[in-house]
Amino acid sequence: MTTATPQRTDERRTVPPKSQGNPALRFLAANKSLVGLILLMAIVSAVSPNFLTFDNQMNILRQTSINAIIACGMTFVILTAGIDLSVGSVLAFTGAVCASLVGGDTSLWIALPATLALGAALGAANGAVIALGGVQPFIATLVSMTVLRGATLVYTDGRPIGTIDGQGADAFWAIGGEYVFGVPVPVLISAVVFIVCWFVLSRVRFGRYVYAVGGNEQVTRLAGIDITAVKIAVYAVSGLLAALAGVILTARLESAQPTAGTAYELDAIAAVVLGGTSLMGGRGHIFGTLVGALIIGVLNNALNLMEVSSYYQMIAKGAVILLAVLVDSRGKSSS
Repeated sequence: MTTATPQRTDERRTVPPKSQGNPALRFLAANKSLVGLILLMAIVSAVSPNFLTFDNQMNILRQTSINAIIACGMTFVILTAGIDLSVGSVLAFTGAVCASLVGGDTSLWIALPATLALGAALGAANGAVIALGGVQPFIATLVSMTVLRGATLVYTDGRPIGTIDGQGADAFWAIGGEYVFGVPVPVLISAVVFIVCWFVLSRVRFGRYVYAVGGNEQVTRLAGIDITAVKIAVYAVSGLLAALAGVILTARLESAQPTAGTAYELDAIAAVVLGGTSLMGGRGHIFGTLVGALIIGVLNNALNLMEVSSYYQMIAKGAVILLAVLVDSRGKSSS
């Protein structure tokens, strides 16, 4: 006579992790960049008593707003496993065109839409070269960066283009220098851009296509999704937001500088990577990009408050980016 042996149950499976039942801990675990931002702010506030003042916080947000806008567009591109090195040159060229229009008494209702359309067209051209021409995104946008930087120098003749002589100069300046209830207008604009990008990526079908292309392009194509259209669209978004950043910067300075936007693409890529978006595409979110941009802004502000040389600031920024990439790579290898 045989007796049935009772089966053992794995008790470890029946006991969920402590963080699994805590929404706050789950949120922080999924947003490690936010934890890093909080720790960074705590350290800087302990070192510099002026860091947490209202004026300094508004200064950080205003300085971060331009990078945050560019980084939102860069997020769309990187989610498709692409890269856009031309955003700084697009910013400079569109800013110069906008300054010449405003300084030439062109109505803002014409100058601003024309500038944004130009930025979107330049971005779409990058996307067309990549999607239709089969050129690697790094090479295509590197060429675009060089060509547009040269075009900016030719257009401006190497000299700033002022906007203060235009009839709409005061209204144009308000875009970059005015405050609303104590909050800089560029910060409000970047908040609107963030909300729109979040909505598109999380609530619109196009956003799902963006993630799908970055996750597995071949499967996405077999599913009947137009890969070419998606790629052209994401680069158009990147160009559009780079042009918007160029408008804000030109308005704030009341002139377009031929060297504007130099190395801005590095800050934008850094913000996206620090926010947890994978350079391999298909994984990431716009909230992380916003946090990454704030990390870059807080780090720059902290080093300035501590009177650290700009040369060392570049080293520190590079080290932070490298750390973020290593953490991302380690997370993918362990999953």
